[in-house]
Amino acid sequence: MLGRKLEENDWNLVYSGAKGIPFRGWSNLNIDVNHEGLGVEHKMLCLRKSETIREYCGTTHMHPAATRSIRLGSLDRSPQKVLADVFAQYAALIDARRKLVREASGDRKTADMRTGWLLWQEDLAEFLYFEEPMVAPDPSAYVAEWSERPARGARKPTKSLWVFEKATGKKRFSITTDAGPKIQPYFDIPPPTDPNLYYFRVQGEVLLDGRVRIWVTETTALAIRAILGSIDGSVLDERMRLLRASERASEPARPYCEPTRAVSILVTTVAYSNLRSAFPGVSDEQMMQAFTQHLLADRPRS
Repeated sequence: MLGRKLEENDWNLVYSGAKGIPFRGWSNLNIDVNHEGLGVEHKMLCLRKSETIREYCGTTHMHPAATRSIRLGSLDRSPQKVLADVFAQYAALIDARRKLVREASGDRKTADMRTGWLLWQEDLAEFLYFEEPMVAPDPSAYVAEWSERPARGARKPTKSLWVFEKATGKKRFSITTDAGPKIQPYFDIPPPTDPNLYYFRVQGEVLLDGRVRIWVTETTALAIRAILGSIDGSVLDERMRLLRASERASEPARPYCEPTRAVSILVTTVAYSNLRSAFPGVSDEQMMQAFTQHLLADRPRS
């Protein structure tokens, strides 16, 4: 990523590669994954201000938008009538997507519909991912009420529909009316013991044996191997041990990498600490790009 904002298309590329299914790109109009009866709509949310993303396990969060393809009609109706109308439209959208998945499933004529939740840290170090069945909510299981906010300064007054689950009393949806109607769902992050919750770290992963696993692109790995003859941890440790922050090489003016397969490298915690001190960057890949430039500049000239 090298500092670029994580986009839905990035996650779809990773998901498709991990599942071994064709990558068809991302569209805001169509379901994200449609393959042999599997239909997944991905939702992403950045979680900030935490030492580890696992601190959020067991908490509830609101997603900015599940869909914008709804019409509210008159806002003078009772909240329960508006709720039933909105949920009917939401159900119709899910049914339309289920039909597309079923039609694309070949002989299966089935559709396994899911919502996938990706939670990520701003520094793209840690991630959480889980999936839930995609089902239309039953209006009778919820109670709704209007929430109105008066105008403040240049801001116009707003009116939203708050939707609560009868069984638990939890807020489950907020249906906004300003800037285009949209459904904002509330969702629960499973506890860390839930077998359906996936946690993974891709920046500076400290292993039980005290080493650190970092991930770089194949291009960077090939460049380091060409210079040092190996990307073995012992070889890198020796060169990183000599690094000093005062000896920092010039960083790439515009670091960039095309989507490609990643290569893992294991180094000691001391070596990784030296790397971060000498070449601070937004990712392990960028630091290793700068380290590669340093190796090139440090090579004896013939």
